[in-house]
Parts: sequence; C-alpha cells; structure tokens
Amino acid sequence: MRLLQSLTRGLQVLDILRDAGAPMRLTAVAEALGVEKSNASHLLKTLVASGYARQDETRRYESVPQEGHPSEERSLSEVILCKELCRPALEALVTQTGECAHLAVLVGDRVWYIDKVDSTLPLKVDHPIGALSPLHCTALGKAFLAFGTARMPQEMARYTEHTLTDERGLRAEVALTRDRGFAVDDEEFATGIRCTARPVFDTQGQMIAALGLSGPSVRIDDARLAELGELVLSVPIPPIQGT
Repeated sequence: MRLLQSLTRGLQVLDILRDAGAPMRLTAVAEALGVEKSNASHLLKTLVASGYARQDETRRYESVPQEGHPSEERSLSEVILCKELCRPALEALVTQTGECAHLAVLVGDRVWYIDKVDSTLPLKVDHPIGALSPLHCTALGKAFLAFGTARMPQEMARYTEHTLTDERGLRAEVALTRDRGFAVDDEEFATGIRCTARPVFDTQGQMIAALGLSGPSVRIDDARLAELGELVLSVPIPPIQGT
C-alpha cells in the first residue's frame, strides 16, 4: 500500500527526536532522515507549530513530551501496521455506505488523521490526512475519551451551536459512548456534518486508533447516524500486534 510520504516522514522525525536523548541540530535530523535540510526544516517547523516539537535557545530541536498518554505514544512501525491492517475496513465502509471513512491516532490532546478513503458522491466530507482535530467535538476524539487513556480536555472551544463546552455534558456523552460502543459527532465540529467512530484495539487491549465515517447531514438523519454507528462497529479488523 502506498503510504503518504509526508506523514510517514513526520512520524519518523518524532521517533528520531524521541530516541536522540538530547536536542538535535537541523543537519543531524536531515542526515538521520536521509533528506535535504530544506525538507527536514519544513517537517520540523510543522511539528513545532503543532506543539509536538520545540526549538531551544541553541536552535536545536527536541520532542515535546505528551504527558498522560503513554499507551497512545505509538512508534512509526505500529502506526504503519495499524494503517495497513485497517485499510480494508475503510474501503469496505465506503463501499457499503458511500460516505467518507477515516482513521486517526491520538497525539497529545488531539486526533491526527493518518488515512482516509473518500466518498465517490459529489457532496462529501473531506478530512485531510495529517490534519489535527480536537477531542471534545469529534467522533474520533470522543472514542479516545471513552475507550482510550485520553484525558478530559481542560478547554473546550465552541465550533458550532451544537458543540459541548462543559465538562459535565461531555462526561455524560462519553458514558453514553461507552454504553453503545461507538461515538458520534452531531454537527459539533462543523455545521452540516455528522460523524460516527469506533475504537481500534491492539492485541494487548490498548486503544491504538479510531476508525470512523463522516457525511453531510442532508443524507444522515438520526436513524441513519445510528445505522452508520452499528456498521462502523461491526466492520472486521484484523488483530493488530501490541507492544
């Protein structure tokens, strides 16, 4: 399967910085990655802007620890394996439903889209690979709150009139998510878009990713949203070896 090169290299940079044990110069990162300095600089600046790396006073780079999520700090090899094994499930869901299917991992306090299969319909939802989204108002994020080790966010920005911005309401939604087995986003992150998502566990019982469907609300009423949730929950996923 063809992997998205920029995402793969970004994950490689995170692994390089974590394994270094000390801040690294740009040239050292470029050499370790096997790319030109300009490419390495772009990747590092993206990671810094996203909050996953920082540059010290000597202009060296280091990873930023994502406290509280030890089981979701996945290596590059684990992420690639998860992506490979979940790809057939994404394709099957799009074939069955016509909606966009996507896969994300937890990075700090956000979800990071690592794969997707687009809808073939003219009106569709697009979540770009490599994009970051909040936990409290996305189905993928709520799945991590309900079934992973993600912490309840301290700040909950309002994106639409439907966004849950109080901890009590979000905790109730997370409890409901656990009961039914899948999470929903009812136009909470973007007006006119409804989503559902399920957890993906490794063989050690740890949540490694979230897999979901998204579509326009004009096609997804309440009954259809529940139906999509059950479909996402039932799609077969091969065992993913945990570490």
